[in-house]
Amino acid sequence: MKNRVLSSGALLLLVLVFFSCVSNKKLIYMQQLEEDEAGVLVESSQRYPYEVEDYLLQVNDIVEINIKTTDPRLNEIFGAITADPNNNMGMMGGGQGAGDAFFMNGYTIDDRGLVEIPLLGEVKLLGLSTEEAKILVEGLVSQLVNEGEYFVRVRLGGVRFSALGEFRRSGKFTILQNRVTIFEAIAFAGDLTTVANRNEILLVRQYPDGSQIHKINLLDRELLGSEFYFLRPNDMIYAEPMRVRELGAGTNVVETLTLLTTTITAIALVLTLINN
Repeated sequence: MKNRVLSSGALLLLVLVFFSCVSNKKLIYMQQLEEDEAGVLVESSQRYPYEVEDYLLQVNDIVEINIKTTDPRLNEIFGAITADPNNNMGMMGGGQGAGDAFFMNGYTIDDRGLVEIPLLGEVKLLGLSTEEAKILVEGLVSQLVNEGEYFVRVRLGGVRFSALGEFRRSGKFTILQNRVTIFEAIAFAGDLTTVANRNEILLVRQYPDGSQIHKINLLDRELLGSEFYFLRPNDMIYAEPMRVRELGAGTNVVETLTLLTTTITAIALVLTLINN
């Protein structure tokens, strides 16, 4: 009886091991997802052209509007700041703290789609690209100064996104770049955990008329040529766990064998106590 129970328990746990270990196939990003040829020293994939659309400004976006003129008094009113070439902190990318400077000094688009700029008043930027917003602001500034005596720059205050679920460092982040790929965002959040379901990542994207959920397969390199390869401001990435987490088994062979050995030992100990 004892041997039969032990055999049944061992068989059950072996089945658990077989179905619970996470294979490399479920962890490797940008796979071909087809049978590859072996024996090639250097292998280059096909080229995936970018599918990038002009981002249209939305409510709660933060934009940097930098206006400089030859008139020092106007510069003071506009709040034009000359960049310190010796201070590059946050210019190449940063976390939430680095983005705070844009929040404090930038312009947040309100619920009406407006920003209020000194001397220019309320300006509607909702639904415009940054280039279109620049042209609009230039037209307003030209009414105050002579042509050719001003400079206008409009850009997003970094790309803000949220990372939830099976990330090693979940939270809300800001990367101070004009464009951020989904893999850069994942790396910024510390990468996904071993049990993250990489072939069904949920991307919640904001649109002018509402939010939409997209399912993304990080294992497929075709993602590089899709519209979801680059993040947009206020995107939310949610990584679901694989079923192996529900089973409570190990995520690799060592962990699973440790669990198997511990469980069989415990069963044997219980049966020994019962028989005695």
